Amino acid sequence: MDYLPVCLRLRGTPVLLVGAGTVATRKARLLLRAGARLTVVAPQASAELQSLLADADGEWRRVVYSNSAQDGQALVVAATPDAETNRAVYRDACERGIPVNVVDSPELCSFIFPAVIDRNPLLIAISSSGRSPVLARLVRRKIETLIPAAYGRLAEFAGHWRDRVRTALPEEGARRLFWEQAVDGAAGELVLAGRETEAATLMERRLADSSALHRGEVYLLGAGPGDPDLLTFKALRLLQSADVVLYDRLVAPAIVDMARRDAERIYVGKSRADHAVPQQDINQKLLELAQAGKRVVRLKGGDPFIFGRGGEEIALLASHGIPFQVVPGITAASGGACYAGIPLTHRDYAQSVRFVAGYLKGDRVEHDWQQFASTTETLVFYMGLMGLPVICRELQAIGRAPDTPVALIERATMEGQRVLVGTLATMEDIVAREKPHAPTLIIVGDVVRLHRDLAWFGERDG
Repeated sequence: MDYLPVCLRLRGTPVLLVGAGTVATRKARLLLRAGARLTVVAPQASAELQSLLADADGEWRRVVYSNSAQDGQALVVAATPDAETNRAVYRDACERGIPVNVVDSPELCSFIFPAVIDRNPLLIAISSSGRSPVLARLVRRKIETLIPAAYGRLAEFAGHWRDRVRTALPEEGARRLFWEQAVDGAAGELVLAGRETEAATLMERRLADSSALHRGEVYLLGAGPGDPDLLTFKALRLLQSADVVLYDRLVAPAIVDMARRDAERIYVGKSRADHAVPQQDINQKLLELAQAGKRVVRLKGGDPFIFGRGGEEIALLASHGIPFQVVPGITAASGGACYAGIPLTHRDYAQSVRFVAGYLKGDRVEHDWQQFASTTETLVFYMGLMGLPVICRELQAIGRAPDTPVALIERATMEGQRVLVGTLATMEDIVAREKPHAPTLIIVGDVVRLHRDLAWFGERDG
């Protein structure tokens, strides 16, 4: 290890910055954000740097660097274009025993600036030991995508509760378990969602009730229409924390595989003719697992609250006081339409969009069909493959033109996606010939005309 990672408390600390160009301005911005009392030595300074110093009550000395500039300083940074000046700053600082950094010169540094992920008070630093700052920044960008911006708020919240938890739970093992469940559980998720008051109430309840330490949680996650890349960061984070994962047939196997390797997986899929697990049994299973102290994820295709019966599942949990969260997902209409190059709304074609359940009840698709008469509204039918003949017939019966464009999207956003395009008059014959399989989505409206020009995913027209 070439360097020892440390975090310096600079609030109110005198720091010298030699140089006042673009690079120096970047360093000044970072030092001032850490609360340093900054002095800049340079004959000229950028307008931005002058503004930063004025806002932070810093000092600009319009002189050429000399050894005396380091008097009273606790930290020194050099960022000038003159190599001799930079070497002099380094030499003088070493003689005084002051930590020094010469930008872009690792050999003239007793400390270096890492790439920083700032979720204050949570900080993550990445360093290449001066070998490749660009690589360090690349790694920082990758890590930043995994660390929600609200983690700083979570760290503040934990700090506020630290003494109270230590008093209530003097035994280290119990305290560690409490914090693991709080930070990585329901209370932590509430804070990340900006609901600190509710999180505080939950903390109070769990500190007062030791049995709450062993109470589980449930997360209803929208898995999106199929493509694993459409899963949200939050959904992925919760999925990877689950003890048990319940998933249905609309969830892509690649998404289920993102769960922890040791997580139990339970298939609860339903199709039109085969309800592997009745809905009431799924609701009860979620409750029982949570009551057993498990962290449970319910993965649902698309969005849990759009034809996903998510409301029914959380109602039972709420009535028994089980902590839960619902994480939205990209619904099939949005994902499928985008991948097929079909804008659901468009200035020239449609000013609104309606999501409609298209499944049969007996031999009927039960709707007030007259409300679908507008030609400036896009209709998206979910679960409508079996009911397609009824849908096409009823829409024509209320006055929609037989040549109204229709698209059927099979396996939306997934490998093997197929788009069949026809009209209200021809779509039934196209489906009979092409024999698509569920899951499918049916889009009706003039926006379908844009499909040929805007599609970028694999498709096939009928």
